[in-house]
Amino acid sequence: MKQPILLFGAGKSAGVLIDYLLNHASEDGRPLWIADARTEHLSQRLNNHSYAKTVELDIRDAETRSQLIAASAIVISMMPPALHALIATDCLHHGKSLLTASYLDDTIKSMQAEVEQKGLLFLCEMGLDPGIDHMSALQL
Repeated sequence: MKQPILLFGAGKSAGVLIDYLLNHASEDGRPLWIADARTEHLSQRLNNHSYAKTVELDIRDAETRSQLIAASAIVISMMPPALHALIATDCLHHGKSLLTASYLDDTIKSMQAEVEQKGLLFLCEMGLDPGIDHMSALQL
């Protein structure tokens, strides 16, 4: 089996992303690992999907967070913006690309040279205000 996509954060705004990734997981043969502080709310959404795995995680648990990132193919963070730096630091250390749903902050921006040197992609929010993006998507 391929290395998993690792998703940090499974709140309300991650629902569509989780559905999308699981719909494509069997085509790709790539599992989705979802790490969140509480995972019991995911059982109905995941419906025992064979490519889904949940991990209950306190994001400040550096050892477990680092192990999950090291084992993944790519990391997506749907965590609050202030927590992206923790994840980004581990991604940089382990040579993993990172996608976030927040704008680029100074901490992640300061990693740019090393990200480029390692050939990684750190992709942050690039659209309008996320609230406007969400309302526009619903309207469409």
